[in-house]
Amino acid sequence: MEVGPRIIFKVMGENITETVVFGWCISIVILIFAFCATRNMQRIPKGAQLIGEFLVGFIYNMVKDAMGDISERFTPYMGTLIVFLGFGSMLGLLDLRPITADLNCTAPLALVSFIMIHYNSIRARGFIGYNKHMASPYLWMWPLNLMSECMFPITLACRIFGNIFAGVIVMTLVYSGLATASHALGSFIPFFQIAFPLPLNFWFDMFEPILQAYIFTMLTMVYIYNGTITEED
Repeated sequence: MEVGPRIIFKVMGENITETVVFGWCISIVILIFAFCATRNMQRIPKGAQLIGEFLVGFIYNMVKDAMGDISERFTPYMGTLIVFLGFGSMLGLLDLRPITADLNCTAPLALVSFIMIHYNSIRARGFIGYNKHMASPYLWMWPLNLMSECMFPITLACRIFGNIFAGVIVMTLVYSGLATASHALGSFIPFFQIAFPLPLNFWFDMFEPILQAYIFTMLTMVYIYNGTITEED
């Protein structure tokens, strides 16, 4: 069983793994869907437009509930984030390795969230106000609060990586064990490999990816919102 993502090809000596390739593919699919959903919009939506409007409405309401009045400028990023993470984590349904089972995917996204949190906090509070908040309630708390803040992207990246990667390992072991059992019984039809894993497939390849994408996005929204709250609010 391969622990890390497979290397698909090399470019100028750099390894291009399946995480990168699948990430590109997901991005292209999202762009194609967005184009099809908005290419010929009708007053009464149907097809791709109907799905797109439902998805956009859901995302706008979700971000509005979490971020309130500042939600407008963050909705496009949050929507893209949850869709990308959701589809990237559900690749197991296609018998592919989820891109979020690779820290090289989750860590950069967590770093972007970290930068957005503190950039918007400084923008809302000002540099002095930001450092005053970091030094609350006592001045000597500043380095401790900074250390705590720096742990956020690490935990954010490892949370989704750990859950999705654990699912990959569990499903690999389950299919391997069931294949052995089916072979031992002399079955020509891999019954055990088809019927028994379905509940686990639902959990690890559908429910868990959606849940983890939602948690990742929700934590990003909550931390950005909390970082923009000033004493006047």
